[in-house]
Amino acid sequence: MTFLLAVIVGVLYAAGTYLILRRSLVKVIFGLILLGHAANLMIFTVGRLTKGTPAFVPEGAEALVEPFADPLPQALILTAIVIGFGVQAFTIVLFKRTYQTLGTEDLDNMKSTDQLPEEKP
Repeated sequence: MTFLLAVIVGVLYAAGTYLILRRSLVKVIFGLILLGHAANLMIFTVGRLTKGTPAFVPEGAEALVEPFADPLPQALILTAIVIGFGVQAFTIVLFKRTYQTLGTEDLDNMKSTDQLPEEKP
């Protein structure tokens, strides 16, 4: 199971990197989304896949009893999801404003942004 998740993480990173290097702004946004999902899945995989009980110390014991689920990767993933949504929302608004200003979504046409196009009356 861990090997399958590692392969999926690699495929998501590869697809995300490929999409970020494309010319279209929409593809860049999808690439960022795929990279965010790959990072979350990697944190989940590194945190050991354990089917176990919650991480509570039983009454009368001094330590956790094996097997127990590690809550730290879950908390990190939840935080990463929220931050990822914020970054995606900011990116979408930024790209929308760029498209409105320059009139194109092609990244090659955005290379010369020193001169803005003249406004039409």
